[in-house]
Amino acid sequence: MYSTQPSRIYDVRPAIPAQPTRLLDQLRRHMREGGYAWKTEQTYVHWVTRFIRFHGKQHPSGLSAPHVEQYLSHLANERQCSPATQRIALNALIYLFVRFLGISLDSLEFSKAQPKRRLPVVLTHAEAMRIIAVLPGSYRLMVELLYGSGLRLNELLS
Repeated sequence: MYSTQPSRIYDVRPAIPAQPTRLLDQLRRHMREGGYAWKTEQTYVHWVTRFIRFHGKQHPSGLSAPHVEQYLSHLANERQCSPATQRIALNALIYLFVRFLGISLDSLEFSKAQPKRRLPVVLTHAEAMRIIAVLPGSYRLMVELLYGSGLRLNELLS
């Protein structure tokens, strides 16, 4: 179940040294100077870290376009990620190479992730009523609001 309490660990940007020596700290500094949102910084650092680990912890300045293609193809083929996830990883790596390191990534050719077909899960009225009946107190009220008014979960929580 989703928590109504904000996650305190990830809500505050960590402090960065004035002259960072670590690559990820330098990347964070570059993004902050560029005015990027905190969520974007978190996401890009996450994907850059995964990319570096995928290539045996090699420094990205020693890597090039074929390494990026290999990683993005790995996400699509072995990890079966969604097209949106692959695009986010691609954007993070383009930022790393082109904007941060100044390394050109000309035409990248990699396997595109395929969208997954999903059938919607729809409960019958009786199934929804059985679920609501076993919920205690405020959780019951929240689910009744969701079901009765068609609210989305984030709308309910806010």
